[in-house]
Amino acid sequence: MEPDINHFNQRKEKAKQIYTAKKSIHNSYFRTEVILNSDGFHHLQFSARRERNKREQMLKFSLLPLALDIIKKSGTIQEYRKLLTPIGKPSALNGSIPMKEVQYWGLVAIVGEKQIKVRAVLRKVGDGNITFWSVMPYSKFRQGQQKFFTDGIEDE
Repeated sequence: MEPDINHFNQRKEKAKQIYTAKKSIHNSYFRTEVILNSDGFHHLQFSARRERNKREQMLKFSLLPLALDIIKKSGTIQEYRKLLTPIGKPSALNGSIPMKEVQYWGLVAIVGEKQIKVRAVLRKVGDGNITFWSVMPYSKFRQGQQKFFTDGIEDE
């Protein structure tokens, strides 16, 4: 069941205000700023060029403040992936998409009033900046309990 559109828009706007209030967050593990750009906020709403359902978007919006706190406080990395990934638009010449090395880091912590396990995902494309990429519960919820994910961090 889809949430009420007005409620959805309010949650989205509140999340966007929280996200755009800062341009970056210092992370002590990387000893650098993690950039909060439009790609990260877009990825909360879309995956693989498709819009996420409204319930999934609302979950990500509600977890966003926790993710930003995890980025700020985390001094360790729990997950890491390096992939060769097509990035950008197809070439007008031959339709090929350039491949770039993309690194993903998962920072996991038990946070919030309800003490849930949350994963914040950071991403770096080529030699670019480390940016916020996503947030999700570390596991799926089933009857008040968390069930562990087995999917890759880059997909979420």
